[in-house]
Amino acid sequence: MKFERRSQWSRELGQEMPFNVYGHAGKPVVVFPSSGGSHEEYADFGMIEACQSWIDRGLVQFFTPDSYDAESWLHFGKSGHDKALAHEAYERYIVNELVPLIRNETRWQGGLLVTGCSMGGYHTVNFALKHPDLFDVAVALSGVYDARFFTGEFGDDQAVYFNSPIDYLWQQKDSWFLDHYRQNRMIVAVGQGAWEEPHVYDTRRLEEAFAAKDLPAWVDYWGQDVAHDWEWWRKQMPFFLGKLEEEGRLA
Repeated sequence: MKFERRSQWSRELGQEMPFNVYGHAGKPVVVFPSSGGSHEEYADFGMIEACQSWIDRGLVQFFTPDSYDAESWLHFGKSGHDKALAHEAYERYIVNELVPLIRNETRWQGGLLVTGCSMGGYHTVNFALKHPDLFDVAVALSGVYDARFFTGEFGDDQAVYFNSPIDYLWQQKDSWFLDHYRQNRMIVAVGQGAWEEPHVYDTRRLEEAFAAKDLPAWVDYWGQDVAHDWEWWRKQMPFFLGKLEEEGRLA
């Protein structure tokens, strides 16, 4: 497997942002780490090995950037508003700097796949909903989708609101977004075992919003034995890659 350890200076964040690349060809996959995780996490927990068949066959190429959560949603000394502003700087880094680099180096002209586990699942849904022209396939595993989980009640703070999918999706009326959502592939999965209770709750609420908007998301609830843990995410991600390959979504 082709592997590169890379770094990119981010003007948006004012710092170096390391990322790893796994694979030689195929649909680019942007992986958001779990809470405060690094660019090494996905491989360290066996996720790259679990997906190796698709990498070796040139169907996907994984890009694993660092998180910025410690400066945004997980910075306990900041207000909810300031957490959201820090997150938006990270969003600009991903959209304005990392994605163009990926496109330039891979020559990939279509949409990218975005994925992540736990907090990475939150980022996956948020980025896929806010930038459906960039990310046409999303696989979110065991996420929370309500920004209150990070900020508490935020009142009428628009910076937080527009990063809380459970809130802003209900109010989305723009046909440009809705048309993209209906063309794209959204997969949201969660176990029903240990440590998954808040994630099941948010997944059900997100499912209600998709249904209310008549959006074709695949929301998949795994069994009572399926915990909030890498052991299960290593099973879920290959399962969904297989389904996406069958559907022709990796082409």
